[in-house]
Amino acid sequence: MSNIDGVEIAELDLFRDDRGWLAELFRKDELEADLFPEMAYISMTRPGVSRGPHEHREQTDLIFFCGISLFRLYLWDNRPDSSTHMLHERIETEPDRALMVKIPPGVVHGYKNIGAVEGLIINCPNRLYAGDKRLEQVDEIRHEENPGSAFKISD
Repeated sequence: MSNIDGVEIAELDLFRDDRGWLAELFRKDELEADLFPEMAYISMTRPGVSRGPHEHREQTDLIFFCGISLFRLYLWDNRPDSSTHMLHERIETEPDRALMVKIPPGVVHGYKNIGAVEGLIINCPNRLYAGDKRLEQVDEIRHEENPGSAFKISD
């Protein structure tokens, strides 16, 4: 579903019954060794609110959109040596469908909750935030803090 080199998007299987649904986020036997998550976090985003855009120098994000609200994901390939350098994509999630998005280092990304209800994402990056014991520099370039940035989340 993505045209940006290295970005992978997959719809998760939802196993449904009368209680709701269950989805496997990842399996050790299905991930490349260098992508195996070092941590996980969940984030709630209110309707109309955006997060990012930002990018990582070394970290790969494994983000799961949980299918509760609608999100618009923004991606820009900021890797000079990539075959898709500066390609920009906008991808919209759908209600009642869960998506996994693998975002490699150098791909600028952000998202906006375009739905009417609070939305949840889960991120399972392959690096610890601020490193072991939080003693390293954070691997993040925050473009949303730069008013002159070429990377902007818009409607």
